[in-house]
Amino acid sequence: MPEPRRNQWDEDAYLRRVRAACFVCELLAGNPDHRHHVLHRDATAVVFLNRWPWLAGHTLIAPVRHHERVIGDFPVEEYLRLQRVLHATGTALEREVPTERLYVLSLGSQQGNRHVHWHLVPLPPGVPYEEQQLAALGTERGWLDVPAEEQADLADRLGRRLAGLLGG
Repeated sequence: MPEPRRNQWDEDAYLRRVRAACFVCELLAGNPDHRHHVLHRDATAVVFLNRWPWLAGHTLIAPVRHHERVIGDFPVEEYLRLQRVLHATGTALEREVPTERLYVLSLGSQQGNRHVHWHLVPLPPGVPYEEQQLAALGTERGWLDVPAEEQADLADRLGRRLAGLLGG
């Protein structure tokens, strides 16, 4: 299946959005301006598809509680619960989305996107090495314009797999 078309990354709009409000807290509060396809939510974590995916299956995981430091704000038990969800999500992604390598990274800063979150980004098989790693994640490539029905279908499949892996 061909890759969906890409939309140009609007850096100014992005900066306004990430500095105006906490997108994770807004998602959790049900703000329709911050809607995403949620795959899983429990007392510890929320897992959802990125609205502006770099690659197909681009998923985010965040703690439900607003934490800003990726290690320092977490008691070890809470961090390990989140990492269990991350591991299960990565497993679900690799079973549903063709994946040569699963990229896992935490981005954000005190200047924007403060709420800790992890990106899980499946690299499709066959991407030339020069287009992998940071080149695959660069905003200059834009974001995939995945049709809403395809995102909803993927969210449903991933959510079911994730529920089975997490015992829910």
